[in-house]
Amino acid sequence: MKKIGLIGGMSWESTTEYYRIINETVREMLGELHSAEIILYSVDFYTIEELQHENRWDEAGQLLADIAVKLERAGADFILICTNTMHKVAQQVQDAVGVPIVHIAEPTIRAIREQGLERILLLGTRYTMVEDFYKGRYVGSGVELQTPDDADVETVNQIIFEELCLGVIREDSRAKMLAMIEKAGEKGAQGVVLGCTELELLIREQDVALPIFKTAELHAKYAAKEALR
Repeated sequence: MKKIGLIGGMSWESTTEYYRIINETVREMLGELHSAEIILYSVDFYTIEELQHENRWDEAGQLLADIAVKLERAGADFILICTNTMHKVAQQVQDAVGVPIVHIAEPTIRAIREQGLERILLLGTRYTMVEDFYKGRYVGSGVELQTPDDADVETVNQIIFEELCLGVIREDSRAKMLAMIEKAGEKGAQGVVLGCTELELLIREQDVALPIFKTAELHAKYAAKEALR
């Protein structure tokens, strides 16, 4: 079994889902008392968010790169960054190590294409919805990403950082998100990418008519299967 390196803590609520899903998937595949071999480095999210807010991405990237080096030295065969937003520095992290950084977008793109869908609503932090570091991975894939209007982008971003990252789940926020998804469906969206790991704590499949693609879940399941490949 390959050893999985996880850079987590952004936030820890979503990192616990990575840990659970990876181990459950390994147990399903191997049976009995099997679980994954995982090396986890969990950061202080306050420090990361401060660097994001102050646009100090090079410093944030160096911080994660240093962690990746430690995971590689500890024996990790490949590494996951357990958050969508910090994939803005994924290449910087990859340049620091000799083992692969498994990009969070790739398993999601594969899942969308397997369902034959072409137009997908992207929800996530402002950085993920507005900038190209995540959306750029979809170029040439045959999948067109749609994003909410400016006001809804700010609403989603606020819900993520001021509620979900603090472990707060509010029904009125869920209703706002579902309204955005319904509006996108009326405009031709065929599915929804939850491009923030925390959104999986709020948006439930039973609440939405469109297919939902959970980036953290897909990322974690891919990691488990890759570990056993």
